[in-house]
Amino acid sequence: MKKKLLLVSLLLVLFISSSRVVTFDESTIETPTLTKNTAVTNPPTLTRTQTAVPKISPVHPTLPPSPIPTATWVYQGSDKVVVPILLYHHIGNSPTRSLYYVLPDIFEKQLKLLRDWEYTSITTELLVKAIKEGALLPPRPILITFDDGNLDNYTAAFPLMQKYGFTGILYVGGYSLGAPGFLSVDQIQEMAGAGWEIGSHGMRHPDLSVSRTQELDYEIAESKYFLEKTLGLPIRSFAYPFGYGDEGAYHRVYTAGYIAGMVVGSTSIQNSNHLFTLNRFDIKGTYDYQQFASLLPWSGDLEWIPKDEVQSQGSKATRLP
Repeated sequence: MKKKLLLVSLLLVLFISSSRVVTFDESTIETPTLTKNTAVTNPPTLTRTQTAVPKISPVHPTLPPSPIPTATWVYQGSDKVVVPILLYHHIGNSPTRSLYYVLPDIFEKQLKLLRDWEYTSITTELLVKAIKEGALLPPRPILITFDDGNLDNYTAAFPLMQKYGFTGILYVGGYSLGAPGFLSVDQIQEMAGAGWEIGSHGMRHPDLSVSRTQELDYEIAESKYFLEKTLGLPIRSFAYPFGYGDEGAYHRVYTAGYIAGMVVGSTSIQNSNHLFTLNRFDIKGTYDYQQFASLLPWSGDLEWIPKDEVQSQGSKATRLP
């Protein structure tokens, strides 16, 4: 009888042990974290029954071209910035061998040089902002300006500037709008629609260094009002006829509401003391490539230009540093 009771007790203990539920505190279990660079080796293989599907030829969609990388813009200013400003008048063949005419093929090679050396045209407004308070500018900023509003600025310069990715600034006079050999209102508006700026070159193109107050008001303040009304465009800057004025003219440009004034100068350095006398290089038709390149603050290689094209008046272009 005792043996039977002992056997029953043992069987009861075994039954209770086999049916015990063991629980885990999940907060105590460490889960490995995979970082972006963690390599996972020998992943588990899952075996499952799959329904056979027909093979479909892969489709290769046309991908958009990769964006062309652009140079990082750099902060310049405030006060002093390095921005060359070029001044042209005519792009064409001079009937009188005038220095103010640059041949279209020479002008195109100058634009190609600027593009290959990674110059980027900017606006007068951005230049003024950099001078006054500092601003991000492309590594090699430049302004390309045209005085007088000559017709060849539209027929010759405009398409070449578009070809090489530049925009310019037209300084037109109230006296010349629509006159023979000069730009029409429609042509100016078309160029403005393509990103060009329009500025004032006065009403009658007088020498403002010897003008009286009444004449300064007419040439500077009245021309701004007239051009804005006629063209339906903002007129933000002024280019002095003959490339200069005097203190009275500079002050009147300021009080008339312009943000800048342009003179003929000899440096690429622009600063806050000369907002109304910004320096421009007057590009002559006789300049060879070495002379043109010497005006630029940042240079590159001239060896790609054929020798017979770089020689002018006995001068020969050489490789620049």
